[in-house]
Amino acid sequence: MNYRDLEAVRQIVNNATGLEITYAYDDLVFPDNGVFIIQFDDSSTDNLFCYFQEECNPVDRENIFASLSNEASQKKATLELKGGYTLEQQGENIQIKFS
Repeated sequence: MNYRDLEAVRQIVNNATGLEITYAYDDLVFPDNGVFIIQFDDSSTDNLFCYFQEECNPVDRENIFASLSNEASQKKATLELKGGYTLEQQGENIQIKFS
């Protein structure tokens, strides 16, 4: 398993969007409003993946992704748009479905 620099991701998200990280689990990082998720790439410490909620407005998604990508490049990292996701409540648990 590669080193996961949560502090660098926190700075990228905060500088690009003004959002704080509310939750991090395994290789996923969840910002405050949940419009997007950042995932660490286990094959490269310099690469991150980004998923947006399916309901996110396409123009907003493009603007947010451009800002996140710019901040990532300032940290010598790349950000790759991987697709969308939805959250589903299953009892007391929440399941993430990637598309």
